[in-house]
Amino acid sequence: MAWRNHSTITEFILIGLSDDPYIEALLFVFFLGIYLLTVMGNLMLLLVIRADSRLHTPMYFFLSNLSFMDLCFSSVTVPKLLKDLLSEKKTISVEGCLTQVFFVFFSSGTEACLLSVMAYDRYAAICHPLLYGQVMSGQFCVKLVLISWGLACLNAFVIVLLAINLDFCEAQTIHHYTCELPALFPLSCSDISITTDILLSSSLLHGLGTFLPIFFSYARIISTILSISSTSGRSKTFSTCSSHLIAVTLFFGSGFLCYLMPPSGSSLDFLISLQYSAVTPLLNPLIYSLKNKEVKAAVRRTLGKYL
Repeated sequence: MAWRNHSTITEFILIGLSDDPYIEALLFVFFLGIYLLTVMGNLMLLLVIRADSRLHTPMYFFLSNLSFMDLCFSSVTVPKLLKDLLSEKKTISVEGCLTQVFFVFFSSGTEACLLSVMAYDRYAAICHPLLYGQVMSGQFCVKLVLISWGLACLNAFVIVLLAINLDFCEAQTIHHYTCELPALFPLSCSDISITTDILLSSSLLHGLGTFLPIFFSYARIISTILSISSTSGRSKTFSTCSSHLIAVTLFFGSGFLCYLMPPSGSSLDFLISLQYSAVTPLLNPLIYSLKNKEVKAAVRRTLGKYL
């Protein structure tokens, strides 16, 4: 997919997180640690779910897909960030920029869809337990995952088409540490009003389209939990979806701030983006490992088997 011929820019310059070599060295160690923990945590979760037959259920099938997308999401931005922290000149080619934009939206969009699917899974398990096995069949679960991947890919493709239709004449410094589409808008010498509207509409459509099913699922879940007479029963039922609820809050909270707030190039923009793309993929396996008794038991069984 080629850039338009009348655009004279062949690469962009990223301002990065700092221009102080000592701070960059500290940041490199910090984000390298985050990335290694993210990779190990998500790979461990994938291994445990794969190895333990007790976790071969719809909930953990969706969780394994979420862990895989967390690996992809983190790998789209963090390795390039680490490279730039060790480089004096932080550049990215136009093709590399487009590729990064596509995979950021693809991986984050798939995560949003998967979190929505997982909310429906919890709704089916809690509100219709007798029909759960029939509703959440293996074939249906695979279809939901494939639809999640397909919708996210379509949304990312539309967004990359927006970037391709932008003209860049002189300015080439991106006031960000990564290649995000909103950060490219100030560099364009073409009219971006329609492009901005389409991006906002696309983000709202995909964001609300995945968030509203979560909202309505949890409205029914909470209603069902409140109808349970015993306190221990309510607590036990709620514990089955508390990990997912925390993951949803982290992902959608930072995601809406990242893409619906106008870019200002401030430190707050950087912090929100880093939390969204680097920290959340690290926290998800920790949340599901520490708050889920089945996963903790499976980790012990798996470690005991291999060690």
